[in-house]
Amino acid sequence: MSDLKTKKNDASVLEFINKVEDEQKRKDCHEIMEMMKEITCEEPKMWGDSIVGFGSYHYKYATGREGDWFLTGFSPRKQNLSLYIMSGFEHYTSLLSNLGKHKTGKSCLYVKRLEDVDRDILKEMITGSVEMLANRDQKS
Repeated sequence: MSDLKTKKNDASVLEFINKVEDEQKRKDCHEIMEMMKEITCEEPKMWGDSIVGFGSYHYKYATGREGDWFLTGFSPRKQNLSLYIMSGFEHYTSLLSNLGKHKTGKSCLYVKRLEDVDRDILKEMITGSVEMLANRDQKS
């Protein structure tokens, strides 16, 4: 079984964010970082070379594979800001319909700019996801 390549490390989060070329994307990253820090009460950490993550939880698949991953995080990608809502989106149908301009993947919320979405709804989704994972971890 192969090791997970994306791991928490000691690289500087601020250096990473400050290297984002697009000024608005850089400002959005700082705002997202503060939002996630407030929600999780955790300091941001680099995961791999391009993801800023907060907190962690332990997962174990039916296949036996297990590991640790961040509760929530983000990455400034070329096309979009990727926000990681690790609980997925099935619980957030009504919130998503009122969020604003976005796309979703399995656990990724893609937004072009923070100004395109309702920040209160975004905070509610991140908070719900973090609480869901934290509660699940406590039951294990």
